[in-house]
Amino acid sequence: MSYTITSQPARRTERAWREEVIRVCRLMWEKDFVAASDGNVSVRLGPDRFLVTPSGFSKGNLKPDQLLVIDWEAKVIGPLYGANRELRPSSEIILHLEAYRRRPDIRSVVHAHPPMAVALSIAGVSLAQCILPEVVMTLGLIPTTKYATPASPEGAEVIAGVIEHYDALILQRHGSVTVGESPWKAYLKLEKLEHTALITKTLVELNRFNPMKPDEVAKAVHWRESRGLLNDALAHDLCNVCDVCPLK
Repeated sequence: MSYTITSQPARRTERAWREEVIRVCRLMWEKDFVAASDGNVSVRLGPDRFLVTPSGFSKGNLKPDQLLVIDWEAKVIGPLYGANRELRPSSEIILHLEAYRRRPDIRSVVHAHPPMAVALSIAGVSLAQCILPEVVMTLGLIPTTKYATPASPEGAEVIAGVIEHYDALILQRHGSVTVGESPWKAYLKLEKLEHTALITKTLVELNRFNPMKPDEVAKAVHWRESRGLLNDALAHDLCNVCDVCPLK
């Protein structure tokens, strides 16, 4: 089964995509956003082809030729040779495929395990709050999904109803999902997500949790709205969470 890409494909070679994925993987590892063989990065190469990281590798040690091309069924496309012939995609790649099904506008998915964001999800501290103006302007809010067993079908299903409206979200007790038009842009959203988590943790420790005032949020929301970045679901959430209701 194929799904339409609504945006124009980037004019880049597969080799260029491979090199960018490796760059992102190494940054994720260097910044402790993943441990051991955790995390996955993928790129949509075409209507039925996805470039993905293989299972069982530290993201700091991957090589471009070890990335796999799969289809909508997570089956490897094309032959593998030599030391790479036993490589397989991660069982968590079904989460990526679900994101692509629900977001035909995106080209890349980054799944990581940022420690502070995960810790706050376990502690019950939400990042879906209006604390930082730059987050409201770029990500809107950072919601947390319900808990689901990683690498299971339900692990992909919990993003339904959330990923359609947000480019960055937290999987409760598990990790994060960020999406974008390239691995690099999806990775930058991961950095912003974990940075927000660190600031939120500090505010909790200081007992000085001071959300933005509605008029301050309204200016940031207007910035998004003027650029066509405000969808109905986000507007509804901002109304309930931050007392700013742009659709009224």
